[in-house]
Amino acid sequence: MRVLTVNPGSSSVKLALLDADGTLVHHADLPTGGADREAERVLDAVARMPAPDAVGIRFVHGGRGFEGPVLVDDEVAKRLHALVDLAPLHQPLSLYALGEVRRALPDVPAVASFDTAFHATLPAAAATYALPAEWLERFAIRRYGFHGLSHAHAARRAPELFGPVRRIVICHLGSGASLAAVADGRSVDTTMGFTPLEGLVMATRPGSIDPALPLWLLDHGVPAGEITDALEHRSGLRALAGTGDMRDLRAREAAGDDTASFALAVYHHRLRACAAAMAAALGGLDALVFTGGVGEHDPETRRRLTADLSFLGLRLDATANTTARGDTVLTAPGSAAGIAVVTAREDLQIAASTRAVLTPSPRTSPSTP
Repeated sequence: MRVLTVNPGSSSVKLALLDADGTLVHHADLPTGGADREAERVLDAVARMPAPDAVGIRFVHGGRGFEGPVLVDDEVAKRLHALVDLAPLHQPLSLYALGEVRRALPDVPAVASFDTAFHATLPAAAATYALPAEWLERFAIRRYGFHGLSHAHAARRAPELFGPVRRIVICHLGSGASLAAVADGRSVDTTMGFTPLEGLVMATRPGSIDPALPLWLLDHGVPAGEITDALEHRSGLRALAGTGDMRDLRAREAAGDDTASFALAVYHHRLRACAAAMAAALGGLDALVFTGGVGEHDPETRRRLTADLSFLGLRLDATANTTARGDTVLTAPGSAAGIAVVTAREDLQIAASTRAVLTPSPRTSPSTP
């Protein structure tokens, strides 16, 4: 089954056409901005590709109703629209892209895959906020977790690199960032929660903050919209150093810029604490995996974190770390756990989920006369 995967982001829509064996047949990275122009770009890109047998599209949020991939029909699309308020920055992008692709390929089945689905296996103790029960039920409040498609791919790839590993901490580090504790292939803890704001310091998001702080700001006259905008777009590394670009910050740090050095110190302080918490949730560590734009391309982040976790017996191969390209094992002799970098391939995960939904199980297939 040839699958067209659609991965909407804040700055681009990534299209990838994959053969049954995962071979990339065609791809396009389309900038967002301007609904009419964007629709034209999507339709033109799809028209230039060989015809797919199915379409798989990434959704950030599945809420409580979608804990696995699902074939999209009009009723499912309506339910997806109802989840917009849980992910107001991300969900509309996926809905828009879905509409455009369905318009371009009206006879091709479309399957929605969800970043939250991988974390549906969180134990109740890890998924539950200590809030009034009526709130939890009425508003479907829980720790959902995000980046699940990336975490799922890394969790599948790790045993292929190391052999059998039971306890994996996955570091999806990019503009948005989260960690996942994976036990026997299942997510048992993660750093993001009800929204993608919780957890690590990110490019423009602060990560976890005192929940009373926004309330205090409201009481002191800061409008709710301004607080929301600041938390989503003007916090994190950008707030501390003027940019969320890790490459720029590393260059400034190397040149002796104290502001950049301090921002990175804050970033690594939170990263170290959260990574150690993920290892604690697993009761130990068999593998540490880096993925995402920063995780894949910034050797210094990998070096600092493994050094910070040296008390767990981690040892990094310095040469492999600085020369890593693509999926690479970084483990040094004597390390108590494997270390690797894995290229983020959400497209492969989306395609696999799409095929799983559309391919009948042998147990349910009609018998042959």
